[in-house]
Amino acid sequence: MAVLEFLKLALFAITRNKTRAFLTMLGIIIGVGAVIAMIGIGEGSRKASIDIIENMGSNMLTIFNGGGSSANTRFGPLGLGSVAVLEDTDADLIERDLKASSVVAATPQVRTNRAVVYGNNNYFTSIQGSGVQFPQIRGWEVDKGRFFTDQEVRGLAKVCVIGTTVRDNLFPGGEDPVGKIIRISSLPFEVVGLLESKGAGMMGDQDDVVVAPYTTVMRKIQGQDHIQNILVSAQEGKADLAELEITALLRQRLRLTPRDDNTFMIRKQDDWVKMQDQQAGVLTTFLALAASISLLVGGIGISNIMLVSVTERTREIGVRRALGATRSNILWQFLVEAVVLSVLGGILGVGFAFLTIWVLKTFTALPAVTDVWAVVLGLGFSGVVGVAAGFLPALKAANLDVIDALRYE
Repeated sequence: MAVLEFLKLALFAITRNKTRAFLTMLGIIIGVGAVIAMIGIGEGSRKASIDIIENMGSNMLTIFNGGGSSANTRFGPLGLGSVAVLEDTDADLIERDLKASSVVAATPQVRTNRAVVYGNNNYFTSIQGSGVQFPQIRGWEVDKGRFFTDQEVRGLAKVCVIGTTVRDNLFPGGEDPVGKIIRISSLPFEVVGLLESKGAGMMGDQDDVVVAPYTTVMRKIQGQDHIQNILVSAQEGKADLAELEITALLRQRLRLTPRDDNTFMIRKQDDWVKMQDQQAGVLTTFLALAASISLLVGGIGISNIMLVSVTERTREIGVRRALGATRSNILWQFLVEAVVLSVLGGILGVGFAFLTIWVLKTFTALPAVTDVWAVVLGLGFSGVVGVAAGFLPALKAANLDVIDALRYE
């Protein structure tokens, strides 16, 4: 018999008992929909996380104090930031010596948290000290006013630029902050600029920040004379080269021998992206496996109904065999019926997944997406489940004795 004839027989059998067919497909519908939706949630979260990381700056590297823990290190056991080996002049050294090969810009950086005050408004926020290269490295434009100058950095000027979140909390009436005097740790700072909105970052709201000259923050607010880290922007596609060259340059400046561990640590933006990609991949796989249990349950349901169908249609099978249908014909008839039942459930499951993802995107903050490969995977699984679930009932139908089948009441 032709495949088309088997399809017609399968559709006729399914439509003959629509309610039972729908209830049988329900497990597959939920299973396929859940698999696609879970993959969509995982992939959406991965892409959103990577977008957040990339939004923090283009090809950015961060150099921290602290490095290896080997006993051969001249500085003894070191942890991240435990020994201040970096100097603010290292940023100038990196930019000057490596600009021709791999580096765009570099700047020292310090961080702290302080309360900022304007009038009767008091707000606790992150204070970042940086150099004039900060906007270039972070890809962060000034929306109003200006950024501070190199002369202001060298002169420990009490000037700053603020993020939009800080603006909204210190100036809730919509007043222009540029030119106003705010107080940080009882020190007056002139707001010379307002940063454009960046949105969420790895460490939270990127706009919840005050940026001032690192010299001012380091000496007048923190009361120290060493930097915490260095931000570097690598040339496009040269982050790995920049890491190698910076490592060699800093080891030379620190006079480390080949047996000494690094007394600093470099983290590339790509490292964060790869780590986030791996974590999201594990999450997506876990969610998909958990959702696939519904597919397994749906397959068991199809197998059960097909066994019942074989019993109910024993006399029909006997008549078909008596009229010339072979065992192979009967096998394919019931196998195709199971596959059609499963695939129809898979198609409805795809629609259920699209609806679920639309609801999540519309009414929640979950960054779910619909990937073509997930849809193909869901439909493929539904077909495999149909073959697996229908094989034993089809084999049972094919092996029925013709005489016994004709006598069955």
